Amino acid sequence: MIINYIKMDKIFECNLEDVIRIVSCAIIIYALIIVYIRTLGKRSTSELNNFDWIVTVSVGSIVASTVVLKDISIIKGGVGILILLLLQYLVTKAMYASDKIRELIKSTPQLLLFEGEFIDENMKKERILKPEVYAAIRQEGLKSIKQIYAVVLETNSKISVIPNENSDEIGFSLSDVQGLPEGLKNDLESKNED
Repeated sequence: MIINYIKMDKIFECNLEDVIRIVSCAIIIYALIIVYIRTLGKRSTSELNNFDWIVTVSVGSIVASTVVLKDISIIKGGVGILILLLLQYLVTKAMYASDKIRELIKSTPQLLLFEGEFIDENMKKERILKPEVYAAIRQEGLKSIKQIYAVVLETNSKISVIPNENSDEIGFSLSDVQGLPEGLKNDLESKNED
């Protein structure tokens, strides 16, 4: 049996020294993260895109390892977190300065439904199923896809639903979305030039 291979006394083993170390590490790492975020900006904890998500998960892993594992010192954990947040800061600055770097690193929003019609090619590319789109529509309190102007898969993997308000104005919020119908794309580009 599996139980025979596990030393049961190790599962619940804990001494005062371990508890003091965990509590001390948690407090110090928590304080370091606050200092880093205040210094490097709020983006460090945002859900803006997959790049930010990777950094957030990595920082969480380092925090957990530093707090719980004896082999990782506060200095090692703190430096690891600082390096990740500095890299994120530098890469986001580079994305702001260069369109090519932005295109390489950051994904773009994708149109999934437009004026009541699913864009099957985009949905297949993004691996989004119709039931997922229907769920997003229900969360907005809408009954029918005919009530929808557009549904967009955002860069943070959330689905945005834009209701159809029977307005003749073109939706400028779609100007950076990929997969637009050709006529709409041309209309948005001409409106943005005005």
